[in-house]
Amino acid sequence: MQVPKDQMNKEYAQQWDAPEPVEPRAAAPKASVVSHKQIVTIRFDTDMLAWYKGAGPGYQTRINQILRQYMAEHQDKTGSEPN
Repeated sequence: MQVPKDQMNKEYAQQWDAPEPVEPRAAAPKASVVSHKQIVTIRFDTDMLAWYKGAGPGYQTRINQILRQYMAEHQDKTGSEPN
């Protein structure tokens, strides 16, 4: 059904133009056990770094998680923490 232009409500937003309501989400808790991070410079093989970066944003966090897992596995075997 067509409505003449002079009878159109200019403030009416078409349903397909209206933004969809967004549900607020709670922030996901961080899985980190260490609250402090330190900036360091480290050299990686280019192919290995490209592989981590290829998985998308967060590659530094993924590398940190893998190193933390390796550290935890080796602490269990030796019974001591690294210096």
